[in-house]
Parts: sequence; structure tokens; C-alpha cells
Amino acid sequence: MRTLFIGLDGATFTVLDKLASHDGREGVVMPFLSGIYREGTRCKLLSTPNPLTPPAWVSLMTGRSPGHHGVFDFIRAEERMDDVFFTLYDARDIRTETIWSIASRCGRSVAALNFPFTAPPPENLNGFIVPGFVPWRHLRRNTRPGEFYERLKGLPGFNPRELAWDFENEKQAIQLLSDEDRERWVRYHLPREKQWFMIAEYILQHEDPDLLAVMFDGVDKLQHQAWAFIDPDRVDGEADVYHRRMHGLCMDYFRQLDQFLEQLVTQAGPEVQVFLASDHGFTSTYEVVRINAYLHEKGYLHWKETERTEEAFRREQSMFANLDWSRTTAYCRTPSSNGIYIRVSDGEDGTGIRPEDYETFREQLIRDLEELRDPATDERILSGIYNREDVFAGAAMEDAPDLLLTLRDCGFVSIKNKKPFVEERPEIAGTHHPEGVFFAMGPGIVNGAGPQSMRIMDVASILLYSLGIAVPEDFEGEIPEGIFSPEHLAHNPVLIGGASLTEDNRAADGEEMSREEEDAIKAQLKLLGYLE
Repeated sequence: MRTLFIGLDGATFTVLDKLASHDGREGVVMPFLSGIYREGTRCKLLSTPNPLTPPAWVSLMTGRSPGHHGVFDFIRAEERMDDVFFTLYDARDIRTETIWSIASRCGRSVAALNFPFTAPPPENLNGFIVPGFVPWRHLRRNTRPGEFYERLKGLPGFNPRELAWDFENEKQAIQLLSDEDRERWVRYHLPREKQWFMIAEYILQHEDPDLLAVMFDGVDKLQHQAWAFIDPDRVDGEADVYHRRMHGLCMDYFRQLDQFLEQLVTQAGPEVQVFLASDHGFTSTYEVVRINAYLHEKGYLHWKETERTEEAFRREQSMFANLDWSRTTAYCRTPSSNGIYIRVSDGEDGTGIRPEDYETFREQLIRDLEELRDPATDERILSGIYNREDVFAGAAMEDAPDLLLTLRDCGFVSIKNKKPFVEERPEIAGTHHPEGVFFAMGPGIVNGAGPQSMRIMDVASILLYSLGIAVPEDFEGEIPEGIFSPEHLAHNPVLIGGASLTEDNRAADGEEMSREEEDAIKAQLKLLGYLE
């Protein structure tokens, strides 16, 4: 094996620095990671413009930004007549080639475990894929090669339900867990991560691929629901019994994760280059911003009039906005998108603005969004409002929101029909931050401070370079200075090759999810705050 890549979903330096340091109150929670701090190099990893799992991991896997690879959210929407229909993105929606496909056609063997949007796998795969973010019933048919799933069933303790995140509370589709449920949530992710480690270790011992890549997503899951017990700024010595128990459980998770890192790196051997990265960082969110309610106040969005029936009530409580499409000109589809879509008339049904009015309309919309301010301080609630051509330029830009919003506390917007527009959260929660983490260690990698920061697209270039593969000329990612030593670069110059494939790299056809399975995935997203 030449390269080991370990994904840490949502990992952030504000937490890892403390867990790897010697002055934490528990001692060193992650001693092996502490060694990587000393022996390798690290830097901030800048996520995608909207630091969200789907666009960020796909950018890491393709070396391209969302405007090119075409994945902007968990959910793809299509407006039809007077309604909007939503389906989950999968690997077939990625418009650019993944590193799994590039490495395979360049003669390298790969193993990719638990990465989102790897189902269905690429047709030309040379190696192994066990996809993440799929219902457990789809694991067998989306695992490659086909017989590998049968081999996994022979591993002691192998549990596909646990592997694919089959948490009991998902069916309730709730966002605020009770104390008891939150504790079960944390406990659930300890054995679940062990399932993925077990598969990675099995491949290491029996297959020896050129690239082994495994992603541990419990970091993100715990930080969404248990941020108060992890964030160093919110852990104090006067906490109650429950807080101390939850903090201890979270530390147990990170101790176990550290053991997994140590065992994988040790078994890979000293000649292997090791890289760790997250898709985004984490921080605290302290307020709710109801962006659709604000758009209604400004006259851009209109709620559908409903009768007081049970069906109408369910519609009001559904995950998506219940809008009057004949009068709505701008709206936000999902909390996780943090984007505003402008409805432009196609000339058929007469709804939306005229195409020739687009620029004038958007400029006025931006001015109105800038006026959403904190009444106490006059500070803008939306710290950033970006035109899509500025952050999502590329062949897929037409599918992007017209405006991307950044909240002053980095949180996700709410799309509920409820006032006030801005309200303090009942309790501070964890949310995504644009600065993730990157570590590297091994032969040819510098020891000490690396670059100040790098972009998430750079990771794909680094992994291909580590495998001895030329970086495709159309990659947006580069090899940043300060990761590899001058001596290593002199003996292994960075090569730029032909363009990556687009149409020919399509994932194999796969079986569609049932409505029940899609609902289960959406319930998972609601539990994490991506949907309402």
C-alpha cells in the first residue's frame, strides 16, 4: 500500500487541539493524534462555499468545486407545475470523475469505505467500495466487488444495520433529543465506528490496495447532538452529573477513534504516506433565522392557504415549505442549502419573474436581505450574501441557488412559517464551520508547520500525487507548498496529465430507493438539523 487516507467528518481544530494536548483535564485523550501533530504537518482545510457534507466530500473526491461536480445539497429539487418534488442525490448526480475512478483506470487499486455518494459505485472500479449514507438494505447491492459483502458477513460481529446507521430515533424525525435519547445516540456511535474500522483492518490485512480510504463520521454526528459536552469553551468544572457523564462518553468516543487511527497507521507501515482530513469544521450556533418567513414579510414568498384538515396539518408540518407557487418569486428550499432560489418564468405557466427582470430583481432582493438586522445592535444577521456566479461558477451552476447566505453564527437557516424572524435558540447547538482540518505524515512529508491553509479540492490532487498519478489538468485542486519535502518533490515531480473524464465515468446503474427508505434517510437528516 502507498497511501492511507482517513476522513474525519466534521473534525475541527478547536476540539482536536484540546484532545491532543497535554493540558486537558483528562490528560491526553488522543495521544496518537498528538504524535501526528509532532511528527507530521497540518493546516486548516477550507471547505466548499456552503460547508455542507455533500458538496464538500464530493469536492474532496473529485478535486472540483460544486459548480462543476453539481452536488449542492443532500436533496435535489425539481419544480413541476404548482409543486416541488425532492429526491436524494446519489453518485449518478456527480458530473465529474472521482479519484476512485481515476486511480482505477490508471492501474491503481483502491478501497473506499463509508464515503457519501459512492453508491452506486463507478463501473471501472479496481478494488473495493462499501458506500456510506445508504439504507442498510442497499449495502449488499452497492458493495464492490459483489462477493465482498459475503466475505464481510463472515467477520465476527459484522452488523450491516449498525454499519449503515439504523438509529431507532430516526423514525420519530425529531431534532431535539431527550437527555436519555441523546446519551443513547452517543453510545450508539462507538460500536458503529468499530464496524468501519473492522472492515478497514480486514482490507489492510488481506488485500493491500494502493489506496485505503475510510471515513469515520461519528465526529460530526456527536458534535451535532452533543456539542455542549465536547466544545472546550462550554465544558466547565461545575457541570452536573449528566453533563459529566455525557462528556465522559464523548471522550470515550475520541479515545476509541484515536486507537483506530493508531492501529490503521501502524498496520499500514512506515513506508505509507498518511493523510487525514475533514469536510468542514464545527462551531456554536446560538440563534434561529427563519428566512422564508422574512421573505414572506418582504413580499417574495407566499404560503399556501390551507383548510383546517388533518392532511393540511401534516402538509404544514412536512419537511419542506408549503408555498403558493403562483405568487412566490424567491424562497429557500432546505435549511442545509442556505440558499435562495429565484423563480424565473419559463413562459408556460406564467409564474415567476420575467427573465429580463432577473438582475434588477436580484439586486433588490439582496438589498432587502441586507436589511435583516439585529434590532439591538443593528448588526447584519446575514454576514455574507453571494451571487451564484461568484461561488458556484461552472457547468453545473444552473442547478445552484441564485444566492448563497452565510449567517453571522455560521448556522443553517430555518424555512418554517413562524415568527419572529430571528430568535435565540433554547440551547446552543453545534453547526458547521468553513475551516476543517488536514494532517499529513510519512515518508517525503515535512515535519512541522505546513501551509497556513489549503482548499478541500487540493486533497484529491495530493492523494493522486501520493499514488504516483498525474494530476488531471482540469482539477481545481493543487499540491500546496509545505506538505511534501523539497527532496521528495525533486525525486517525485508533480505531473499534470490529461483532463479527467466526465460522461464516461458515470456510476453504474443502481436500484432506486423505496419511498420508505428515502424517508428514513430524510429522518436522519432531520435529526442532524439539515431538514425541518
